[in-house]
Amino acid sequence: MDTLLLHHNHRPCSATSKRPYAAVSSASDPISPMSQDRIPLDSLLESFLSLSDKTTLPLLDHAFDNLIESCNYDQNVMIERALKLGSVLLEAGKRSARKRDYLHNAVVWPLPPDLTIKVFTMLDTQSVCYAAAACSLFRKCASDPLCYASIDLITVIPKVNNMVVSTMIQRAGKALRSLKLGLMPGPTASFGSSQPCIFSTRNSTDISGFSWNDKKSRQGKESCILSRSCLSSLGSDNGAPGALLSRLHLNNIERVDNTALAAALSVCPSLLDLEIVGLHVELRQTLESVSKHCHLIERLFFESSKTGRDDSLKLSPTCSDLVQNCPNLNSLALRGFKLQDFKILALIKGFRKLKHLDFSTSYSISGAFLKKLVGGAGGNLLEVIILRDCMHLRKAEVERFISAVIAGEFKFLRHLDVSNREGLASEEDWCSRCYDPSFIPAEQLYGERPNFCLLAEFPVEGSFIEFGQMMGSDDASVPQQMSCHMSDGSCFVNISDSCYNSDLGSGNEDNHDTSVIIYEESSDEADFLSV
Repeated sequence: MDTLLLHHNHRPCSATSKRPYAAVSSASDPISPMSQDRIPLDSLLESFLSLSDKTTLPLLDHAFDNLIESCNYDQNVMIERALKLGSVLLEAGKRSARKRDYLHNAVVWPLPPDLTIKVFTMLDTQSVCYAAAACSLFRKCASDPLCYASIDLITVIPKVNNMVVSTMIQRAGKALRSLKLGLMPGPTASFGSSQPCIFSTRNSTDISGFSWNDKKSRQGKESCILSRSCLSSLGSDNGAPGALLSRLHLNNIERVDNTALAAALSVCPSLLDLEIVGLHVELRQTLESVSKHCHLIERLFFESSKTGRDDSLKLSPTCSDLVQNCPNLNSLALRGFKLQDFKILALIKGFRKLKHLDFSTSYSISGAFLKKLVGGAGGNLLEVIILRDCMHLRKAEVERFISAVIAGEFKFLRHLDVSNREGLASEEDWCSRCYDPSFIPAEQLYGERPNFCLLAEFPVEGSFIEFGQMMGSDDASVPQQMSCHMSDGSCFVNISDSCYNSDLGSGNEDNHDTSVIIYEESSDEADFLSV
């Protein structure tokens, strides 16, 4: 041991010192490092590491104590130096262990890197991150851009911020094809679509029971939230990440506004699937951005954050430009907006490839557009029509449409949902509601179309409960149910909870003739334009 220390330190501390030590050269560098060519580091380290048996290690500890006691200058410097050298040696050992493990995994892992990357591309985003943390081999494979081609960062609670999104998008680069961000919506309540919102003048909530106000306060308390600039990385590197993006789903990101969304859509010319739920953006501006930049879009799902309030859609130029610039659209869902029948008719007639139609919780729909489609006037390829919880949907319009289906119209139609939490409106008086599904000739319908799916859920007559009352009553939390069983085995379930508070006007009182194009603007629209 003395020989090893003498070899490393050649200058004595004092004439009476028992052991040699390195002299202090300066205040900033107490122990002067020898030149690299004079220190046989390899042999010195080999000699040091050879002290591995149980009898020698205690001697090393004793020798270090003697060295500290024999020094006349600050002993803390020597201790600090020993700790630093020990830390360097520890990190070197860990690094060598990781390198050895990487080589070992590369040998024993049965798949080559290209197939490993292929497997990782089939995993969700969170699983890829877990795999990258497992070992260096997986980390290297998980760094491939293809592993981030489909980014899914939708969570139940806010735990993703802008930096995480930006990092993922930059890793994907030109390989990015799908991006999903935001908070998880409630359970699906209707065919092929997300959970509709329930609006009340006293409160605003979704059916999952999680208040929008709670979401807002909860997000304000969390540091991991998405701001309006969360999509800005799509335009980085001259718009490379967004150039080939085909799917964009944004759920309940409160801070994304019209400007931020328009900027994101402007760098996504290849977008095929756009889903927007719970964003505070306007329908008219969003559709204008889509028609201007996303000409290849095939699916558009847009659910309003303020059910029944957004009346911004213009027949011209918004609807006409959308129909002209996006001819490949085959699935359209505009939920919770104040849409008139003549606007809907213009969209259905314009999109000749339309197969899926969803206007659930749309405030002003009366169903007058349905009779305009009879006779091959439009919507010939429709397979799914969802008009769930449309406040002003009339019983007579539904009855006439079902009769047309029985007569052989709409041969591709396989699913129709006319359920309403407040019943269907009568022809003469909107306040008079129909709660009985017996007006539907179900036996005749299923006789002609055995594979047809018809949903008609209505509340029990006289059991209307306001949403505010239902939230404050324990008894009202369990809805009353009544089933009407048909002879063919079909069942209509009636549930006694309301969708949202209503106005007395549907927005269709002017009785526009939907067979011609009408460019008339409402007074509200004129006021909006003047602002």
